[in-house]
Amino acid sequence: MAQGLEVALTDLQSSRNNVRHHTEEITVDHLLVRRGQAFNLTLYFRNRGFQPGLDNIIFVVETEDAVYLDSEPQRQEYVMNDYGFIYQGSKNWIRPCPWNYGQFEEKIIDICLKLLDKSLHFQTDPATDCALRGSPVYVSRVVCAMINSNDDNGVLNGNWSENYTDGANPAEWTGSVAILKQWYATGCQPVRYGQCWVFAAVMCTVMRCLGIPTRVITNFDSGHDTDGNLIIDEYYDNTGRILGNKKKDTIWNFHVWNECWMARKDLPPGYGGWQVLDATPQEMSNGVYCCGPASVRAIKEGEVDLNYDTPFVFSMVNADCMSWLVQGGKEQKLHQDTSSVGNFISTKSIQSDERADITENYKYEEGSLQERQVFLKALQKLKAGRFHSSRRGAELQPSRPTPLSRDSPRSLHTPSLRPSDVVQVSLKFKLLDPPNMGQDICFVLLALNMSSQFKDLKVNLSAQSLLHDGSPLSPFWQDTAFITLSPKEAKTYPCKISYSQYSQYLSTDKLIRISALGEEKSSPEKILVNKIITLSYPSITINVLGAAIVNQPLSIQVIFSNPLSEQVEDCVLTVEGSGLFKKQQKVLLGVLKPQHQASIILETVPFKSGQRQIQANMRSNKFKDIKGYRNVYVDFAL
Repeated sequence: MAQGLEVALTDLQSSRNNVRHHTEEITVDHLLVRRGQAFNLTLYFRNRGFQPGLDNIIFVVETEDAVYLDSEPQRQEYVMNDYGFIYQGSKNWIRPCPWNYGQFEEKIIDICLKLLDKSLHFQTDPATDCALRGSPVYVSRVVCAMINSNDDNGVLNGNWSENYTDGANPAEWTGSVAILKQWYATGCQPVRYGQCWVFAAVMCTVMRCLGIPTRVITNFDSGHDTDGNLIIDEYYDNTGRILGNKKKDTIWNFHVWNECWMARKDLPPGYGGWQVLDATPQEMSNGVYCCGPASVRAIKEGEVDLNYDTPFVFSMVNADCMSWLVQGGKEQKLHQDTSSVGNFISTKSIQSDERADITENYKYEEGSLQERQVFLKALQKLKAGRFHSSRRGAELQPSRPTPLSRDSPRSLHTPSLRPSDVVQVSLKFKLLDPPNMGQDICFVLLALNMSSQFKDLKVNLSAQSLLHDGSPLSPFWQDTAFITLSPKEAKTYPCKISYSQYSQYLSTDKLIRISALGEEKSSPEKILVNKIITLSYPSITINVLGAAIVNQPLSIQVIFSNPLSEQVEDCVLTVEGSGLFKKQQKVLLGVLKPQHQASIILETVPFKSGQRQIQANMRSNKFKDIKGYRNVYVDFAL
């Protein structure tokens, strides 16, 4: 009888296999292969050679790929691309923020695996946790919970207080690598601080590193419905000032989450594909702070009974907004708006720096019959409580109480009248100049009489800063206008808010909400109009001086300026870029005089070829996030 084979050595052919599997940027020293793709290895035997026909070698391999994307351009964008853009600002001024995902940088794969091992699931039951790591649904929920630190030693502490003295202002970050490496180097202590776009960006890095196609999504005018009735209540006083919400319902100026591509065998057919995952700690899901995966198609169709957290995500893109006037201890309904929540849902285009609008993936066209039908279907499912509570961890119970609002949503056939329709007067704000930081804000209030009668208007105007999560700060400007309109007449009322009036009241988000609350003598109806202004900075300019070649010195010029008419101090320039810089570069600039422009030259040696991006940020004691970027193509060495 032939002697059995004894394996002496196994050559995993790591370098060759990793190139074929597009993981060579992570490592060539260890085998790192992707699901569903062949790889080669060589076995060397100690006692004798392999004899075909006599010897049999059996391999047990599981090759199912639940995250397979059949489009090569999509795979390149959502798995391989290590930089991108996160969209911020407001629906009227959408700004791309460059970001270094850096999923192939040194030690990132080790950090991602450590993140899985630090999860509550692994700490409680490591055997079961490891057995479930082949499920993208399971892994995505684990990662989502670990990106925030609310339940564990997750990666990031969230902070929306505007006080960041013991950490970094979230607006200063330009990439995930520095955050993940700091978390790892400090023994997995949460990094201070993050907000929604930082949570989403770091999760994108981890998921792409683990081979799960992922993209970052921004939803403008994003609803946060705390009581599950699909209505966001906003309260105003008689000056038009928005009040803090006792129910904690808010409309975030923008909110950022992730979509991950995966099969959903736990759902009915047709609900796989893109799934929403939101690592920002807002509400609990099965006892921990995470959200999703929620099928994007289920959200569009109002199937809020499908796992996970679909009702909450549905409300972020499709809740109605109810405006209330608070006066003398009483609340008067101003208007119910069915289209103000969920606008310009955005992500980076495939293999392009342009913005892609994917709103139609989440909901039918606003104002259409189909959109209202889906809304009412979702509302009825919530009211009936016919869904599993992924948010509370109990079977067959609603995730949150679902009381009807004082005014139920309008029916399919009876659209609500706006107060302006009743009074027959229209009010609208119009900016006269681009709203640049450091300059006065000039705008007009346009008043139009749509009736054949004279109208006497009293309009209270106010301005206040907002945080991007919709939280209002104290008003810093108020005015009162008395406008008399002849039949069909239009008039403008000029307004100006000087830099000295708003500068000390601005939040990092640079958002100002101007409001007007108008009333006409002959009618009890009040007209509310508001506009959110995002103040802009001049961008940092980055010039690449000469050809970029692997392992060859490269000079990079960074041009920056102080846009303000006052001196700024404690200026710091941060520059990074995967494949271009081994680590984040920080340059202490000190003091910049008013309106002063300057430049510096940075030297680096690119160590990876292909399309790359440089990201830069400048902060000071007066501003935190003047940004810039430059794409660079790095050639192989000759």
